[in-house]
Amino acid sequence: MISRAEVAKATLYRHFASKDDLVLAFLQQREQLWTKEWVEAEARRRGETAEEQLLAIFDLFDEWFRREDFEGCSFINVLLEMNDRTTAAGRASAEHLANIRAFIRRLATEARLREPDAFARSWHILMKGSIVAAGEGDVEAARRAQAMGRLLIAQHR
Repeated sequence: MISRAEVAKATLYRHFASKDDLVLAFLQQREQLWTKEWVEAEARRRGETAEEQLLAIFDLFDEWFRREDFEGCSFINVLLEMNDRTTAAGRASAEHLANIRAFIRRLATEARLREPDAFARSWHILMKGSIVAAGEGDVEAARRAQAMGRLLIAQHR
């Protein structure tokens, strides 16, 4: 990792006193780049209505799943790796996942869907499930999740 960062070991340790500090900084940066600047911004840009924006998430995922460098969701990976939400990294991963759900809840509210919290939890299951399925090699996972998402939207309309 140090060689990929192209910094001296002493520099890395000066900025990050522990592995947990490094993981927390990584997750925070990942949330900015992945959640805010990619998923939220692109979904908003691609859809005119909140419903279209929700569905656009799976268009983004479809593109992501087909990339050579697809490696799954960092928040899910860290949460599962830590196997414990009581660690700082485990808590941070769970909080970042909750932030994604909050965005989905906002879209559900804007779309005037019933029970936006329950909707967001179900939608997030579709998102996370499609990521895991893509990790197993199912490059059509986003399309399948989007089809289920249409049904979920209709159920909450």
